[in-house]
Amino acid sequence: MNRIYFDNAATTAIDPQVLDAMLPYLQNNFGNPSSIYSYGRETRLAIENARKTVAKILNAHPAEIFFTSGGTESSNTAITASVRDLGCKHIITSPIEHHATLHTVEYLNNRDEARVSYVQVLPNGHIDLQHLEELLAAAPEKTLVTLMHANNEIGNITDLFAVGNLCKMYSAIFHSDTVQTVGHFPFDLRNTPVHFITGSAHKFHGPKGAGLLYINENVHIKPYIHGGGQERNMRAGTENVYGIVGFAKALELATEKYEEESNSIKALKYYLIEQLKKNIKGLSFNGDPMGFSNYTVLNVSFPKSEKTEMLLFNLDMQGICASGGSACTSGAQQGSHVIRAINSNPNQIPVRFSFSKYNTKEEADVLVEKLKEVM
Repeated sequence: MNRIYFDNAATTAIDPQVLDAMLPYLQNNFGNPSSIYSYGRETRLAIENARKTVAKILNAHPAEIFFTSGGTESSNTAITASVRDLGCKHIITSPIEHHATLHTVEYLNNRDEARVSYVQVLPNGHIDLQHLEELLAAAPEKTLVTLMHANNEIGNITDLFAVGNLCKMYSAIFHSDTVQTVGHFPFDLRNTPVHFITGSAHKFHGPKGAGLLYINENVHIKPYIHGGGQERNMRAGTENVYGIVGFAKALELATEKYEEESNSIKALKYYLIEQLKKNIKGLSFNGDPMGFSNYTVLNVSFPKSEKTEMLLFNLDMQGICASGGSACTSGAQQGSHVIRAINSNPNQIPVRFSFSKYNTKEEADVLVEKLKEVM
């Protein structure tokens, strides 16, 4: 049975060209980049070339690009440093952030290092910018605003410029979890009002375990991980050389093919929306799928019944991979905190389908047929 993979927001298949770029650093070029002999210098050069490539694509300075183990570490670093090093005693976030953000701000709040406010979310899943401004205006202390660029469960996109300009007005620090958008959208960081952004290679056909933290050059923080001088004294630990090489190659490929790939994935998403509407009664869509939304994500609520309660399991039996939100704990399905925040209808079962350049219209047709059978 051919598997149909519609869970690309969780992770993506590695591109063969990315693997080819990584292989030499898994095989022959194995030197430690901190070593002074030629083996070490080769891998040091590979890292610095990757940094330049990534900086150029994001229109940042190479000194603003730091490689990490992934989006979770990057967000933890930025949020914690904003409180401990930049003096933010107040954090504004939203109830629909990724847990890498929510659990970090809850931790800092529980330790009385910063108090947390939650900005309201509109019924269509977008951030209430008016409420954000009210929270900023009312805060007596220095504030960190941490809001994700595109939601990993419903796909809604937040306007970085609108939020960043509000932060500027109130002298707040702005961190955005851009894990779902780096590698999927063009960035121009030199002209974007943001202090920190994050990225993760495995969301755009790169390897797992390779992440990005952009730190604006006007911001000075201390390291989160101690023990060595790597990443210009910002992150101790021997660098994940082949992962970093893979990150840069994956970003390069995504940027080269952005126009055609984003258009074809968006067309597939819209096609699936039409087919679902036509063929399945009583469903609804979460977020703003036809509006300001990530072209890779579609979140659908199916009417609750005995059949749909086991929907993900039944799709899996048919060889179709989808998810109930972010990568949830199987068996102990607590439901999605994102869906609860925008649409807490207990009579609906939410399912996320997320797409990549490897998905086809034929796969969408098979999905609709299987859904009709199951339901």
